[in-house]
Amino acid sequence: MKKVKAIQYGVGKMAIYTMRYMLEKGIEIVGAIDVNPEIVGKDIGEILGKEKMGIEVTDAKDAKSLLEEKKPDICVVTTRSLIGELEKPLILCASMGINAITTCEEAFFPMNSNPILTKKIDELAKENNCTITGSGYQDIYWGQLVTSIAGSTQTIKKIKGSSSYNVEEYGIALAEAHGAGLTLSEFDKKIASADKIPDEERQKIIEKGEYLPSYMWNVNGWLCEKLNLHVKRQSQKCVPQTYKEDIYSSTLQMTIKSGDATGMSAVVTTETEEGIILETECIGKVYAPDEYDKNIWTVEGEPTTTITVEKPNTVELTCASIVNRIPDVLSSKSGYVSTGEMGELTYKKEICKKCD
Repeated sequence: MKKVKAIQYGVGKMAIYTMRYMLEKGIEIVGAIDVNPEIVGKDIGEILGKEKMGIEVTDAKDAKSLLEEKKPDICVVTTRSLIGELEKPLILCASMGINAITTCEEAFFPMNSNPILTKKIDELAKENNCTITGSGYQDIYWGQLVTSIAGSTQTIKKIKGSSSYNVEEYGIALAEAHGAGLTLSEFDKKIASADKIPDEERQKIIEKGEYLPSYMWNVNGWLCEKLNLHVKRQSQKCVPQTYKEDIYSSTLQMTIKSGDATGMSAVVTTETEEGIILETECIGKVYAPDEYDKNIWTVEGEPTTTITVEKPNTVELTCASIVNRIPDVLSSKSGYVSTGEMGELTYKKEICKKCD
């Protein structure tokens, strides 16, 4: 059985787990890439708190040379939250015929938010016989868990979901994307105003590849495709979250003043031709001392079923999902393929080229 060779692209908070999980499941890490000068040149063993492993982090400007030299089976990308921010690494992988999986939230189902870039990546990946996809926490807790409940329901009227997470755990890109640290007027101008537009105008922005979706925007698209529902209309609203006291953010390295945005709640409503409505909300913010992650989904119909997951270890679940998806990516058809087309995500004790 031959080892799967992987390159870690982005060596921040999430990579600590993805690299460790890959190593524990028998995947060989042959390289790592980052833009941070404080990380470039470091041995990944040091980053993982182990002995040196002889793999130093390469500067992102030299990514192509590293990929050409190492010829990995897969590239694990854990950097930013919007697919437009990942255009360079994903296009690079697709053009070189290298499979890639990313934690980028929009990449879970970018077809409904950035169709131009998705099509570009898809065509390159098909041309060069590789697969590009997005996975993570949502693959199970906002996706497979929900479709499993739906599978045991006779009739469905509405699917409601709510998930909260601490942006402190995911790095500065995600915290900034949620408006953490902004005043309410700044939040309204930079975050909320983007959705105070008519549907026709929003669609034009989407078609230009300039839309900024909340995470549930893409999740609702994934769910509709998986459940064979046809979207008639979709809208979203972003609302700032605040706290009564000052909160220090170690990720942003600043104190968020009382009354300023600690993050946001994004509510996405999807109307389908089948009459089923999806109303989903994600709440991402810098947590106060008494707050914790929670994931609640209700499928309303006959019967109505609610599942609540309290205090999930969201970071670890995200990274374990990414690593357990690797064999599915390696065996998938070419192109930009959503995980909804790859079958159920299952536990993998070991990952190699001839075992699942």
